[in-house]
Amino acid sequence: MPMKPLAGLLLALSCLLGIAATGSVFELAYGDPRLGAVPTMIILAVSAPGTVLTLLMATAWNSRSS
Repeated sequence: MPMKPLAGLLLALSCLLGIAATGSVFELAYGDPRLGAVPTMIILAVSAPGTVLTLLMATAWNSRSS
């Protein structure tokens, strides 16, 4: 079954959010974050659950019948 366009966009967004979350963890773990600690924590707080949410939405949307 081919991937639906919206599911593909949600999957791409999930990947971008996952990269942002991973980068934020490394920035916080290894010292002085470039954007500062508070903005980096906000990015992490938004991107980590956003990664899971958009991934679940992508799989649910793709499995829906047309």
